[in-house]
Amino acid sequence: MTTSSLRPEHAPDHVPAPDAASTDERADERAGTAYSARHAEIYDHIHAARGRNWDAEADAVARLVFERRPGARSVLDVACGTGAHLRRLREHFPVAEGLELSETMREIASARLPGSTVHRGDMRDFDLGAEYDAVLCMCFSMGYMASTDELTSAARSLARSLAPGGVLVAEPWWFPEQFLDGFVTGSVAESDGLVVSRVSRSVRDGRRSLMTVRYTVADRAGLRAFTERETYSLFTHEEYTAAFTAAGLDTAYLPGPPNGRGLYVGVRT
Repeated sequence: MTTSSLRPEHAPDHVPAPDAASTDERADERAGTAYSARHAEIYDHIHAARGRNWDAEADAVARLVFERRPGARSVLDVACGTGAHLRRLREHFPVAEGLELSETMREIASARLPGSTVHRGDMRDFDLGAEYDAVLCMCFSMGYMASTDELTSAARSLARSLAPGGVLVAEPWWFPEQFLDGFVTGSVAESDGLVVSRVSRSVRDGRRSLMTVRYTVADRAGLRAFTERETYSLFTHEEYTAAFTAAGLDTAYLPGPPNGRGLYVGVRT
């Protein structure tokens, strides 16, 4: 899912490409601005191969909203990324808009969702001057906040966009006691004319988790590889709860789905 959101800083390492790679491809790998665009282009492809079901997640979140606010008609998906959730949410809500910080992600979402508005904004301080029945922040985007102060600022921005009685649904990153130091994983996604491999390793650095992700992409244009580093804060359950409370939200934590980290569901009081 980047982000009205704060997407992670991309810090590519140049690794010599296979002999078959062209000089232009190697030059692209050294260009830091290329990585965000390339990641955005393969984002849905690789995560679908890893088992993400965007439609099922959107349906489940919509049910949580309607249970708490029957008749909800508007939703804002903060850190909407490429709009994978938002595409389905449009079937549930007459007004479905997104907010995304990454320009490349936002362009992909806008192209995917003609007729829907995808705002540009940072989740820490955005103010659209509008209120929605529901505000979502999925794909553990709140974990990108670098401190509890930023976490509280983001919670207040999300709450500010809710109508009184509106519903927030937010997916956290791992809690400190859940995080597995040294965790490694990998996957390969294949479709007609495109193969993407993704391997990652995550380590603990104090109150942060540092993830190094290596992508190799093969398509008809050639073979290329790039590395990204993502940093997430290991906020505690109490810190998330305190941030939502400070924002005026009555919040409950629902463990488990959709991706093992659970969800916070809050109502603006």
